[in-house]
Amino acid sequence: MTVLETDVAPGAEPVRDAPPRGRHVWRRLRADRPAMAGLATVALMVAVALAAPLLCALEGQDPTTFHSGLLDSARGGVPHGSFGGVSADHWLGVEPATGRDVFARVVHGARVSLGVALGATVLELLVGIAVGLGAGLGGRRADAVLSRLIELSLAFPSFLLALALMAIVPQSMPRPLLLACVITAVSWGNVARVTRGQALSLRGRDYVDAARLSGARPSRIAVREVLPGLTAPLLVLAALKVPLNMVSEAGLSFLGAGVRPPTPSWGQMLSTATTWFRADPTYVIVPGGLLFLTLLACTVLAEGVRRAMDPRWGGRS
Repeated sequence: MTVLETDVAPGAEPVRDAPPRGRHVWRRLRADRPAMAGLATVALMVAVALAAPLLCALEGQDPTTFHSGLLDSARGGVPHGSFGGVSADHWLGVEPATGRDVFARVVHGARVSLGVALGATVLELLVGIAVGLGAGLGGRRADAVLSRLIELSLAFPSFLLALALMAIVPQSMPRPLLLACVITAVSWGNVARVTRGQALSLRGRDYVDAARLSGARPSRIAVREVLPGLTAPLLVLAALKVPLNMVSEAGLSFLGAGVRPPTPSWGQMLSTATTWFRADPTYVIVPGGLLFLTLLACTVLAEGVRRAMDPRWGGRS
């Protein structure tokens, strides 16, 4: 069921509080100009990340080659020329001290920053939905145990816990994947709490009772009857999680607990760039500006999705 009816007076129109369907949501989203601008910006960043090798080949550079001849040794390794050594060969200049191409590192860094954020969001949804459904649809004991687990997850300061985990977990897996797993381990509680609350409100509905009386297994009830009703809140939560996870990845990389050189990420570049702010401000502005723009676009898009899926917004269709 997608339309929920509350008790109303005879002859009155029932209150519709279910989220609108896909076409209705897309129609509302298209009418929201800030949200569409955010969507276009996010899509552009994702396209840049996916096309990073092609863009680097077009420029003729790569993210790991050192160009020491482009640095002024008398000034401590500051690039020659204006704006960090911007030229026809180096579109955004080169890094101080190393001479690596900034454009190549920025587009490859987008792959890491966006990839970690999206990967962590997917993992958080999988873990949070599984735990939340188990708590909301299970018996009293299951709900009590899983609810305490959710509360325990939410009680810890997530960023400090992520720093500690990055220091002690085995380093055998690829660093971006490890970052995504650690961010998931400290951040899944919000998804589980929302899922549990929604599952508790849906499990008493008539269509769920009918499925239970027909002999459907609990797993089938969870997947076929309850989970579709969680789409709207989980989609909005996922849209908000992506920028939060980007901040987490950038913060961990900034503090040296993220990806390691020569693999670039925007947070890692900012960590290196802070010591060169006065001598070469371009090196700070480029990754910092891209990170700020992407976070702003994701946040505006998430707010647009929330409004588009709110049945009280935009009037009737």
